[in-house]
Amino acid sequence: MGEPAPSLGGDAVRARGPRSYPDRRHHRHPERQDDVKGGSRGFDAAKKVKGRKRHIAVDTSGFLLGIIFHAADTQDADSAVALLTRIKRLYCWLRAIFADSIYNRMPVILACFLLGLTLIIFRRVAGGGFILVPRRWMVERSFGWFGRWRRLSKDYEERTDVAEAMVTFAAIRIMLHRLVHPNRKHLPSPGF
Repeated sequence: MGEPAPSLGGDAVRARGPRSYPDRRHHRHPERQDDVKGGSRGFDAAKKVKGRKRHIAVDTSGFLLGIIFHAADTQDADSAVALLTRIKRLYCWLRAIFADSIYNRMPVILACFLLGLTLIIFRRVAGGGFILVPRRWMVERSFGWFGRWRRLSKDYEERTDVAEAMVTFAAIRIMLHRLVHPNRKHLPSPGF
């Protein structure tokens, strides 16, 4: 009566079923945890990006016009077509798009032609060291603003629509802060 039950080997524990637990462990602590996140994930070998990529469209002030998240194994030019279609529906007055040289591909050029947009590509200047690419800093600045939010500093979300909503909330807060405080340069750190 006072003796513990005989311990079972590893194969016998796994043979009991999916709800079996190892010896002398609490039933709420599983043998192994799966640390893989749900949702669409991938790997882009060229950019060395694992997980997801996000593409944003901003105006000349850096305000968000549109955003799209996708798995990292999807090519940038393919996702730009979906983003351009989305922002053209919302902003029918839009006529010109400034883009990086990675978007100089046939799907993007065809989408711009069908949507009535002018695509202006900015290429990097050959040379060593840091060279500022015109118009690209507007997008990079917006990514920097979004990086101040703890929830956006890493990819915490499982679903892409929730991730897009979090970026939209951050963009709304930036716009509201500029309306309330037009003379302040820096946004106070968020409390959430």
